[in-house]
Amino acid sequence: MTNYETMSYTRNKKIGYITFNRPKSLNAVNFQFEQDFHEALLEFDLDDGAWVVIISGIGRCFCAGADIKQKFAEMTPAQKANRTKGANPESYLGRTVNWKPTISAVHGYALGAGLLIAAESDLVVASTDAKFGITETKRGLPGGHVWAKMNAFMPSKVITEMLITGEPIQAERLYDLGFINRLINSDEILSSGLGSEAANKQILDLVLSEAESLANLIIETPPLAARSGVRLSRNQWIVPAINADFYLQPLRLHDTEDFKEATQSFVEKRPPNYQAK
Repeated sequence: MTNYETMSYTRNKKIGYITFNRPKSLNAVNFQFEQDFHEALLEFDLDDGAWVVIISGIGRCFCAGADIKQKFAEMTPAQKANRTKGANPESYLGRTVNWKPTISAVHGYALGAGLLIAAESDLVVASTDAKFGITETKRGLPGGHVWAKMNAFMPSKVITEMLITGEPIQAERLYDLGFINRLINSDEILSSGLGSEAANKQILDLVLSEAESLANLIIETPPLAARSGVRLSRNQWIVPAINADFYLQPLRLHDTEDFKEATQSFVEKRPPNYQAK
């Protein structure tokens, strides 16, 4: 069991837990987070005592997306070259050793990279207050790899709307469309008068409890049969994600004026002024 800089990996009996721990940054993904997440997933993958893992984030939300200042505003030449080359479409969960099931337990926000993690997870539990968004579009970047992974499980014009507008969608709508497996009603907690910190903790506890119930169903299943299902299910999005990246990569949106304006306006906390350039 390991405490990484931005998250932790622990286990209780046969359930592993990867818990994002950048609450002041809304668990935003920076370069350290990416490294830690790959290492935490590998630790779970190689932990023979863990048959399933639950991924969650402490604080106000699951994961609010990329750390804009570090990943976009302060790119080094090498980081910019890597963005030109394109990300690995297999990302976090497209290739593993043992293909053990993953469950994302989402509250608050799952935006951009946060939605990517939820989409790659085999199962999703969410609270009704949660919002999911392909916010890469808002940053002037293509969101094709997220779209491809979501589209494998809930093909609809709703995903096209998410891709084109970058606007978040409520969990309840995505539950109705089949992207979310279990939906936890958080309305009573949010209207109870509790402070935001206490309310967020109660909501997360409820979501984790439901995720653990789902995990226990998995544990009762012959593990190798369950893992064969994981491998088959993830195969649905790997090739479409590769195709999306190859199709969109030549656009080099990260070299456009609109990308720079989206990043700068976010950092300066002002409305953007796009020029379609």
